[in-house]
Amino acid sequence: MDKALQTMIENMPAKTGKSLEEWKSILKNKSFAKHSEGVSYLKSEHGVTHGFANMIVTLSKEEDHSSEDLVEAQYKGKEALIPIYQKLIEIVKALGTDVTITPKKGSVSIIRKRQFLLIKPATKSRIDLGFKLKDKPTTARLENSGPFGTMCTHRVQVTDLSEIDPELKAWILEAYQASI
Repeated sequence: MDKALQTMIENMPAKTGKSLEEWKSILKNKSFAKHSEGVSYLKSEHGVTHGFANMIVTLSKEEDHSSEDLVEAQYKGKEALIPIYQKLIEIVKALGTDVTITPKKGSVSIIRKRQFLLIKPATKSRIDLGFKLKDKPTTARLENSGPFGTMCTHRVQVTDLSEIDPELKAWILEAYQASI
């Protein structure tokens, strides 16, 4: 587990009045259509700060799923993309020991001090990579963030292993280096 996340979990009772398990129990009886609804509920009804509320909702949703289950579910019906995903993960792991790979329901966040890359199977034949590359001009390949909105600054669409080339690897490294 990420050291910062572990620290937040350890500090949670002092900062929020309840442990993570107690918060999960409260959320278990609620059903929110969107992540943001759960966050808003914790903030408005329980006075939890945004950072803790976001973490509580995220961890309560992912409680029943291992990282492998989450990734497997993302690529169900999109199995042709798995070699691309695996190659991207191999590249990310080689960046350094300070990289955290966090699978979520629809994507995988790649985090150093903050998220610098997002890997999302967009269609049956395409993975979208969302980058945090502040002040980097867009190109035909390094597009604006598109469906990622403000979560990322740029997007690259990958449909084949051959597209994981030196240019793409350089953007991944640049985003990693900028995420300190």
